[in-house]
Amino acid sequence: MQEKIITFASPVFFLLIAIEFIVGMRRQRNTYRINDALNSLSLGVMSQIVGVFLKVLAVGVYAWVYTNWSWFKLPGDSVWVWVSGLLLYDFMYYWLHRMGHETAILWAAHVVHHQSEEYNLTTALRQTSTGSLFGWIFYLPLALLGYPVDVFIAIALIDLLYQFWVHTQQIGKLGWFDRVFVSPSNHRVHHAVNDIYLDKNYGGILILWDRLFGTFIDEMDEHPVVYGTRSPLRSWNPLWANLEVYKAVAVDAWRSRNWLDKIQIWFRPPGWRPADVAAAYPSKAFDINRPLYDPPLKGAPMWYCLAQFVVILQIATHFLTAHRSVSVGAGLAYAAWLVAGLWIVGGLMEKRSPYLQLEIARLIASLLIVVLSGNWFGTFALSAAAQAVIAVICIASLCALWPIFKHRDHYGHPVH
Repeated sequence: MQEKIITFASPVFFLLIAIEFIVGMRRQRNTYRINDALNSLSLGVMSQIVGVFLKVLAVGVYAWVYTNWSWFKLPGDSVWVWVSGLLLYDFMYYWLHRMGHETAILWAAHVVHHQSEEYNLTTALRQTSTGSLFGWIFYLPLALLGYPVDVFIAIALIDLLYQFWVHTQQIGKLGWFDRVFVSPSNHRVHHAVNDIYLDKNYGGILILWDRLFGTFIDEMDEHPVVYGTRSPLRSWNPLWANLEVYKAVAVDAWRSRNWLDKIQIWFRPPGWRPADVAAAYPSKAFDINRPLYDPPLKGAPMWYCLAQFVVILQIATHFLTAHRSVSVGAGLAYAAWLVAGLWIVGGLMEKRSPYLQLEIARLIASLLIVVLSGNWFGTFALSAAAQAVIAVICIASLCALWPIFKHRDHYGHPVH
């Protein structure tokens, strides 16, 4: 249900993104870069696609515990159940979020949301694809207390949707509201890499949890927020964005000679390293004044990548609304095709030549599959008109690729 509601809410998200962009331009405080925004949106789409297969953890385990182990069976039509459930969910979200910054294995998933060096409404949609691996554990008390599954799903969605609007720099401080609720000012602090702001303001809806547990700090004019992570991603690759911290921790665990360190590194705070590994492979010092990662994406290459993302987004919408009607194998193939498309578009934004060949292969394969089989991933029969539309998109994209990218070097400048 959640992925369908988010899918249908997407037009509202994009409308608000457009409004924020226009407001920023009029104020001469634009907070958008096309390449960064596309990367954030790609990660959001990918998280929804992968979430289709991980919902057995996100919801399935909860449902099993509720059915077999709940101490009570609370009425799903009671207002107090919904209100108390939302409060308890937000309290548990606070601890999941906090542990996501204080434990390496949870940070490896949550880091995706913090990688953008910009802060705007597309950052809200920049979500992890692996958060469901362990996040479900924190919400099991709700199942034990007997909150029905449909109530749990709904309040989780409310908590998630609330957090969309706080990812903006166009709304200032809000007085008393900032003292009770999570607000744009409060949440800007949370995304900061400044020493003074680091690991603060974890709340989802209520900032009262941070005030209660000593993790609150106000946004201060004398300390402008700098966004991103202490280990900058410096890539538009959505797959790497989801895997970078897992790999870094795994490599350090492999290199360590101490078996206890190989295990505890996963449960220590992010950045903790075994002494022998830190001595042999010292980390680079973080520079808060580092240049932003911004390989140029202008003109025809920008429009090509934007157009391909829009096409993939529309097809992903179909996947999210129709995945229940396909077999597991066909669903996995469909999802892999979508993820591959997002990955290749990310590579094209970096102007890396191997992705040009991969994009050609993707388009030719898509064209041949549709023309030769007449269906979409062996499940959805395509009308002649639909086949023609897909064929035209593939052929037009192939014709555009070569003249757009052939005379450009790694950084996107014309080669003379």
